[in-house]
Amino acid sequence: MTNSFSAHEGDRRSAFSTGMTAIWVIALAKLLFHIYYNNHYGYFRDEFDYIACGSHLAWGYVDQPPLTPFLIHICRAVLGDSLRSIRFIPALASSLLVVQTALIARELGGRRFALLLSAVTVVIAPQYLSNGSLLTTNCLEPNLWMGCAYFAILAIKRNNPRYWLWFGVVAGLGLEEKYTIALFGFAIVVGLLLTEHRRFFLDKSIWLGGAAAFLIFLPNLLWNIHHHWPFLELMRNIRAEGRDVVLGPGQYFFQQMILVHPLTAPIWIAGLLAFFLSPRLKPYRFLGWAYIICYVALFALHGKSYYLAPVYPMLLAAGAVVIDSALDRPIGAWLKPAIVIILLISGARLAPITVPVFAPDHFIAYVKGLPFKLPVMEYQHRRAVLPQWYADQFGWQEIVDETAVAWNQLAPAERSDCAIFAQDYGQAGAIDFLGRRYGLPPALSGHQTYFLWGPHGYSGNCMVVLGDRRERLEKLFDSVQYVGTSADNPYALEREIAVYICRGPKFGTLAQFWPEVKKWR
Repeated sequence: MTNSFSAHEGDRRSAFSTGMTAIWVIALAKLLFHIYYNNHYGYFRDEFDYIACGSHLAWGYVDQPPLTPFLIHICRAVLGDSLRSIRFIPALASSLLVVQTALIARELGGRRFALLLSAVTVVIAPQYLSNGSLLTTNCLEPNLWMGCAYFAILAIKRNNPRYWLWFGVVAGLGLEEKYTIALFGFAIVVGLLLTEHRRFFLDKSIWLGGAAAFLIFLPNLLWNIHHHWPFLELMRNIRAEGRDVVLGPGQYFFQQMILVHPLTAPIWIAGLLAFFLSPRLKPYRFLGWAYIICYVALFALHGKSYYLAPVYPMLLAAGAVVIDSALDRPIGAWLKPAIVIILLISGARLAPITVPVFAPDHFIAYVKGLPFKLPVMEYQHRRAVLPQWYADQFGWQEIVDETAVAWNQLAPAERSDCAIFAQDYGQAGAIDFLGRRYGLPPALSGHQTYFLWGPHGYSGNCMVVLGDRRERLEKLFDSVQYVGTSADNPYALEREIAVYICRGPKFGTLAQFWPEVKKWR
């Protein structure tokens, strides 16, 4: 009993001495921060998509793997449908990333200040603040990438190939969350081959890890095969349409600095260089190669700038370790706290970019005072007065309200065979989620996975159609009745959506016409 008590006391002292207790406190503070602010605007466009997919559980969807919809299905069953409930998973994941980054710093040889510095850099990074504020496939991505990095570090540091099994498990889960982790896994493999750690490929554990990743990913792979690779078709369509803004080399690098906060750039750049130049971090050089490979590949493929964001915690951890060592001299006694204070103040200054701290009008005024322009990922987003991640939280209730006006104009006998057709998953998901209190039926759409869910048995004889042009509808129906336009919300990206009641289809049955509504882009 005495020995057990002593061991417990030793573990507790170890936690305090390494600074992990403070890290957990910081992570908890970040969680509470997100929970408080996560209901200040409205539901985000993509959140409607995840909610809808979570109500149609499957091993895959047109625009994403199944993990996020599955988790939101569970979360809604436990916590309900409020904004804070929907965004609890991202808030928790973003907060745990603080702990993960500090753990990586500790495994790289970092002491208390290195752990604290790495945690603070993650806390203030605009992209990770955004990840904690919205339910998207980005919110879990850094956790899974850094889970892979952590087990790779342990395999090297402890010379224990069995950690590659855990690497494979996390990579497999990552593939069920977002496919881009395949690039990171590939980059790790290349990084190992470029260093002395290529010896691990002679051990069965790394191959078993690869097999584990493949088996976990297999159900989604089979789903994609069965549905003729819809995700690849979607990516081809987006590229052919030229929807995304393509950045030059300078712009791409500048946006990396904005995403992780400009003042942290010296830290993660120091970490990258340390992987190649520091004898202390030489065993982990493969992580430096992994970053370079991911950076070059995503830039060459014209990936959005935030696609690279999941990789930075390991660079921030490495940079914190070398900076801590460099500040061992007496100057560090005052410079270390000064660095943390400056980072926290500057982080608070930029936090409103991705966390809805301000009312919209206040935010618009705030942006005018920034020394840089906020990134625009898609050309259509340039017309919004708010950045897309905020603009797409407005306007949905107005669309649902106008749809309810049309629905209430239908005779009760007509409603059983009258479908509501929306142009995209944002509109359709809003009808499904917000329209329940009006008694609206689930919406139809040809957009993304809504197309695969089909016409729900509707004949097409009567349809409430959102967001289409009257001239086009008159070619498809005998009768087109304009009901109204959704009230203008000046902050919304989707504004003034027209609503029509259409009767007498000229295209036969809706099932026959359904292939024509497909819109994967």
